[in-house]
Amino acid sequence: MKRFEKLFRDPIHNFITVEDPIIYQLINTAEFQRLRRIKQLGTTSYTFHGAEHNRFSHCLGVYCLAKRITDHFTKSFPEIWNSEENQVVQCAALLHDLGHGAYSHTFERLFGTDHEVITQALITSTKTEVNAILKQVSDDFPDKVASVINHSYPNKQVVQLISSQIDVDRMDYLLRDSYYTGTNYGQFDLTRILQAMIPVDNGIAFRFNGANSVEDYIISRYQMYKQVYFHPASRGMEAMLAQILKRAQYLFKEIPGYFELTSPCLIPFFKNKFTLKEYLRLDDGVLETYFQSWMESEDSILADLAASYTNRKVWKSFKFSDEVELDKMKKIISQSGYDPTYYSAIHSVYDLPYDIYNPSEDKLRKNIELVRKDGSMVELSEISPLVTTLSGNIYGNKRFYFPKVMLENDKFSKYIRNEELINND
Repeated sequence: MKRFEKLFRDPIHNFITVEDPIIYQLINTAEFQRLRRIKQLGTTSYTFHGAEHNRFSHCLGVYCLAKRITDHFTKSFPEIWNSEENQVVQCAALLHDLGHGAYSHTFERLFGTDHEVITQALITSTKTEVNAILKQVSDDFPDKVASVINHSYPNKQVVQLISSQIDVDRMDYLLRDSYYTGTNYGQFDLTRILQAMIPVDNGIAFRFNGANSVEDYIISRYQMYKQVYFHPASRGMEAMLAQILKRAQYLFKEIPGYFELTSPCLIPFFKNKFTLKEYLRLDDGVLETYFQSWMESEDSILADLAASYTNRKVWKSFKFSDEVELDKMKKIISQSGYDPTYYSAIHSVYDLPYDIYNPSEDKLRKNIELVRKDGSMVELSEISPLVTTLSGNIYGNKRFYFPKVMLENDKFSKYIRNEELINND
C-alpha cells in the first residue's frame, strides 16, 4: 500500500511532512485556511515591514515540532510515552490558534472575544468541517483535542507539549517571528532543545546537559518581547486601531445604516451577539477594507483615524506611572482641538520571562526541570544565574499615546523628557 505523504516547504523548518491523512484534511478545511488571512503579529508589520506572515504558517510550524517530538518520544521512550497520544498532540498543535480573530488581541480586548474559547468551539461544534474530520478518528476525539487546548486533558505530558514555559507554540513563534522581522533576538538551538526534551511521569523535562540551550531559549524569549513584541511603534498602531473600532462602535448606535452599508461583517460585534459563522467571516483584510471605506466617512474623527492608520501616521508616546498625571496632558490635547477620548490611549504590556511555580498560587505554568544523571530533578533557575535574575520579575511598561503633532505644542512637550512624563509645573 502506498504511503501517504504531503510536503510543505517552510522557511523555518525546511520541509514540513504530513503523513496522517487526518492532518492533511484538517489543513484543507475552510476554518484552517482562514488563518492565511490572519497576520501572526498584527500591527507589528508597520514597524518591521517583513512581518507579514500569518497564523496558517505558524500553526503548520507548531504541528511540525509536535510531530518531531512525538516521533522521537515514540522511538526513544516507549516505556513512558504512549504512542497513542501522537495524533491528539499533533491535531491540538495544528489547531491551537484556530480561533484567532482579526488583529487578534486588539479585537479581543475591545469586543470581549476569547480566541481559546472560540478555538474549542470550532473544534467541538458539529457545524464545522474541522469537527467532522476529527470525528473520523472517534466520536469523542474532538473533545479530546479541545481538552488539550483548555489544559484539562488528563495526560500532562500532552498538555505541556502544547502549553508550558517551553512548548511547541513558543518555540515556533520565536523562530518564525525573528526570521520575518529580520531580527536575531529569537534565535536559539532548536535541534539541541528537542534532543534534550524527555517525557517524565507527570510532564516534560530536559536532560541536564541541555541546560545551556534551554537557558538560551529563555533569554531569546526575553529579548523578543523587549525588542519586538513590546516595540512602542507597533503598540502605537495597535492603540490607534482600538480607537478606530471604539469610534465605529459608538457611531453605530447613532447611524447603524452607515455601517450596515460599509462594514456589514462588524454588525454582530457592535451588537455583542455573534455566531461562529459570523466570527469566521471577519479577518484582517476585511477590516482593512472597512478602514479604507471609513476614510470617506462624514464623521471627521472616524475618517481621520482610519486615514492615519491606513497611511501609517504612527502615534507617539511616553512612559508614565501615575494615571492622575495624564489629566493635564488630555486637557492640552483637548485644547488643541482633538478629542482625547479617541486621540489618546493607554497601552500596557507586561511579561514574565520565566515564572517559578508557586504551589500556593493558581497557575497553569510549570517549572522547567532538568534531569540529572542519577535521575533526580532540579529546577532550571537553581543552576542558571541568568534565569535566576529573570525569574519572577515582570518586565514591561505603561505608555500614553497621542498624535505626533502634539510634540509641536510647547505646553504639551514640556512635560516629556526621554519619552517619560515629568513634573514640569
